[in-house]
Amino acid sequence: MRLIPVIAILGLVLAVILSSAAYVIDQAEQGIIVQFGEPVGDVVSEPGLHWKTPFIQEVRRYDKRLLDWDGDVSQIPTLGREFVVVDTTARWRIKDPLQFLRSVRDEQGARTRLDDIIDSTVRDIVSGTDLEEIVRSRDWKVDVKDLDEDAVVREDVELVKPKKGRERLEQEMLAAAASRVDQLGIELADVRIKRINYIDSVRRQVETRMISERQSIAERFRSEGQGKSQEILGQMERELRTINSEAQRKAAEIRGKADAEATKIYGDAFGGDPEFYAFMRTLETYRTMGDNTTLMIDSQSEFFRYLESTRRR
Repeated sequence: MRLIPVIAILGLVLAVILSSAAYVIDQAEQGIIVQFGEPVGDVVSEPGLHWKTPFIQEVRRYDKRLLDWDGDVSQIPTLGREFVVVDTTARWRIKDPLQFLRSVRDEQGARTRLDDIIDSTVRDIVSGTDLEEIVRSRDWKVDVKDLDEDAVVREDVELVKPKKGRERLEQEMLAAAASRVDQLGIELADVRIKRINYIDSVRRQVETRMISERQSIAERFRSEGQGKSQEILGQMERELRTINSEAQRKAAEIRGKADAEATKIYGDAFGGDPEFYAFMRTLETYRTMGDNTTLMIDSQSEFFRYLESTRRR
């Protein structure tokens, strides 16, 4: 009966020793055995169960996968002295865990060093590059036909194809930063510019200038529209005067023909009997006088010729 507690104690001690000696490496991990703060042996990259000296050795685990890095947003002047806000990101992996352990120890230390290296590299390259090279791609193309008339003649619109372009600048950033992080046991896989924008003060100036330009273009369009409207109204008025003049000419022509025809008819009718014509004209004259008309004329006047003849009858 006394052997049972002893066996239990020995079993517990053996379990503790085994748990301290055994460790498991995941497929996404790689490990280094550290003894008294110094690495021992080679990098353990094979996934599965492994063994180490219990109690005096420990395992430092490092990720095999790509890790991300996001830098702080920085204000950087370009070669043309335009201040821009640059937001950069990068992808990196631990290439040499032993060197990584000796230089930066862990991922937090690595990110601190990456902050210094990548930020300074981006600042150096951006400050030595024109803004157009940063915001445009090397294969950037523009069709002048797609631009409005003002954009073509504006002096600040650069239509020349970039010499490097944004992708080439990112490659230069990657090459420059990769050469500096290699000694840290780190491999840089990619460096990208996520966002570029003017600083607030410059952006407000640019927006104000853009609004002013759009207003100027709109005013020009309104002026051209008003001029075209006046031109159309003037043409319409000229055409209306031409139509009225032509109508009046035709009306006068028609009236003249009608009067001539009426005169001819009257002439033919009265020409057969001149006396009757004179009589009719005299009656028309009498008809024009009102009921209360008083005439003071000679009794021998030709005007009373038909009245006298009527009285005699």
